[in-house]
Amino acid sequence: MVATQFSHVRAWVFDLDNTLYPPTTGLFPQIQDRMTGWVMNKLRLGKREADALRQTYWARYGTTLSGLMREHGIDPLPFLAHVHDIDFSELAPDPNLRSRIADLPGRRIVYTNADTAYAHRVLAGRGLDGLFDAVYGVEDAEFLPKPERKAFERIFSLDGLDPTGAAMFEDDPKNLLAPHEMGMKTVHVAPEAHVAPHIHHHTDDLAGFLARLAA
Repeated sequence: MVATQFSHVRAWVFDLDNTLYPPTTGLFPQIQDRMTGWVMNKLRLGKREADALRQTYWARYGTTLSGLMREHGIDPLPFLAHVHDIDFSELAPDPNLRSRIADLPGRRIVYTNADTAYAHRVLAGRGLDGLFDAVYGVEDAEFLPKPERKAFERIFSLDGLDPTGAAMFEDDPKNLLAPHEMGMKTVHVAPEAHVAPHIHHHTDDLAGFLARLAA
């Protein structure tokens, strides 16, 4: 049974975007559009060039922000404030997901490559506010993003978390590699499975998967 594979887990780490809400929700496309607009304005590029650069930096550095910091020395805080100034009205509370997360034994944590102010707005929109013991953003990792192992190490050290007694839930397969190497149970949360040695489980229904753990 799946539940027995998680019987040792006492720290549950959740990514935010496209993990604690469905990818069909239109938040991330809004963020991507605002990133492209920011790059167009600050680097004086056309839309096509700015969009390509955004995607290149995401693939190369883990986040567009990390690429902009490394290649252009930008101040991350105004960037984060700009790209996360979006419409949250598409978010809907999920009482079932809240109940399933609340039933988990031990610490419940959110760790996102976004900033914590945005994370708290998303959690409120999903009816998950007040549920987690800690919410960590990219600023807590000194702007070092997932999937870099040092980013995870900084967050887990800050939290006092032992990875060998923890599980990581993520929509992006590459962000599960370091957690796997650190001894965590890994769960890929996405519509389609990604088969890789560093992914222990896949689900397209987070609440349903958590219900199986309770069973």
